[in-house]
Amino acid sequence: MARIVCISGSPTATSRTLSLSARIGADLRAQGFQVQSVNVRELPAEDLLHANLESPALKEALSLVEGADGIVLSTPLYKASYTGVLKVFLDLLPQFGLTGKVVLPIATGGSLAHVLALDYALRPVLQSAGAQHVVGGFFVLDKLIQRKEDGSITIEEDTQKRLIGVVQNFADSVRRHLIALPASA
Repeated sequence: MARIVCISGSPTATSRTLSLSARIGADLRAQGFQVQSVNVRELPAEDLLHANLESPALKEALSLVEGADGIVLSTPLYKASYTGVLKVFLDLLPQFGLTGKVVLPIATGGSLAHVLALDYALRPVLQSAGAQHVVGGFFVLDKLIQRKEDGSITIEEDTQKRLIGVVQNFADSVRRHLIALPASA
C-alpha cells in the first residue's frame, strides 16, 4: 500500500489550508492509500527553529516524510510566498529528502496575484530537496473555501471539480511511480 504524507504549513489553528489538506488526505484514504499527516504548526517551535534533530516530534515527522511514497504539501500564501514555518520544516529535510517521492503542492491565497508562487517559490525548493516528480500544483482562493460550524469545509463547485482532478492525477502518478520502482526499492 502506497504511503502518503500530507504536510500542512499553515501557522493558524483554524486554517482553510489545513482543512483542505485534511480533505485531500481523506480522499486519498478512500482510494486505498495509507495517509498520515504532519501539521508543522504543532511541532515544537524551539526544536524547529534550533534544528533540534534529536527532538522526538521532529524525528517522527521527518521519518514519516522519509517513508512516504507521495507528499501533499499545503501552504497558505502570504506576501507571494509560502509560510516561514513550512520553510523551516523543509530546511530540516536531508539534502535529498524528497528523492523518489511524488509531490503535490497545494496553496491557498487571497489573490490570484500569488498563484505563480507555487512554481516560482515552492517548486524550486522541492526540486532542490530531490523531488524529481512534482505534479501540477493547485491554487485556490480563500474565499472559495467556506468553513461550516462543525469545522468541515465546503469548496465552490467548479473549484471542487478541479481539485478532484488534481488529486486523481497525483494518485495515479504515485501508483505509476511505485510500479516503475525496481524490486529492491
